[in-house]
Amino acid sequence: MPDDVPPPPTPRPAVPSRAVLPAVAGVRPPWPGERVHLPGGQLFLRRTPWSGPVDGPRDGAPRERALYVHGLGGASTNWTDLAALLAVRFDGWAVDLPGFGRSQPPARGGYSVRGHGRAVVDVLEHVRDLPGPGAGRPVHVLGNSLGGLVSLLVAARRPDLVASLTLISPAMPVYRVPQAFSRALLLLFLPGIPTLAERRLAGIAPEQHVRNMIRMCFGDPSRIPPERLAEAVEEMRERGEQPWADRALTRSMRGLLASYLKVGGANAWRLARRLRPPTLVVWGGRDRLVDPRLAPRLAAVVPDARLLELPDVGHVAQLETPEPVARAVLGLAEELDPPVTAAAEVS
Repeated sequence: MPDDVPPPPTPRPAVPSRAVLPAVAGVRPPWPGERVHLPGGQLFLRRTPWSGPVDGPRDGAPRERALYVHGLGGASTNWTDLAALLAVRFDGWAVDLPGFGRSQPPARGGYSVRGHGRAVVDVLEHVRDLPGPGAGRPVHVLGNSLGGLVSLLVAARRPDLVASLTLISPAMPVYRVPQAFSRALLLLFLPGIPTLAERRLAGIAPEQHVRNMIRMCFGDPSRIPPERLAEAVEEMRERGEQPWADRALTRSMRGLLASYLKVGGANAWRLARRLRPPTLVVWGGRDRLVDPRLAPRLAAVVPDARLLELPDVGHVAQLETPEPVARAVLGLAEELDPPVTAAAEVS
């Protein structure tokens, strides 16, 4: 949004849940998953099963469904720790977007933001229709970065699928290239340049790639356990064995930049004004990829939004500080469906 626009009104703050969260013991391995055949192609989904309340009976406890959508260059493993905390209320599914993680390249739609959006709609319809508790009901959607932008577009166009929306540093359109980005990214619009970028990415060692990503994405890299670093390097090696991996990254970046040029009703800021699902906006004050000053602007634009700002956190709050994010997400869910208290039961 232009710099000369007056500052928006003070947005509504997120109210954190007081629920007892699962104790963290060591570093949790990634949740298991499977490849699922959907109309748009084959995607890999990781499943975090509902655990129920830590300090209360499971019978009658809320049990809803959530979908987690990662950002550019990420994967479903970006949600391991947050999904574990939210399992007190949600059955969770984390998707590898087409061409990322263990998902196949897209069968249709390409790597545009709209194409990724169609894939997310396919997953939401699949998750909604699975048998069991919560079947047939809208799904809580959480997206980070590119996944946040995609989730916003899906929620605007298919509100029937979305119970609530959590946007963690969503890649909203901006008109200045962030300092953390190389201006060479703009060359991705030129014919032949994406192929050259793919070759350059292929020449970067997994360890260096992970170091670069951490430096850009984390406000405080010291928060990352050594086990998570090793896991990320191994994941990068696995991606390096997929012939489409670098293409997925460069073409998705090109699609993201192209989405910033959308005007009229297709512009993400205009779509944000039409959002119907209750929304939580989460932003790190040390985000080097998407300007944190966009946080209150977005929360003011969305009709039913709450804002959680984390001053010392970077671009991936769900990875860096999962507990405050989990409490804000659960607080929103409790606001929509308040927990039954002992006093309420007696009355």
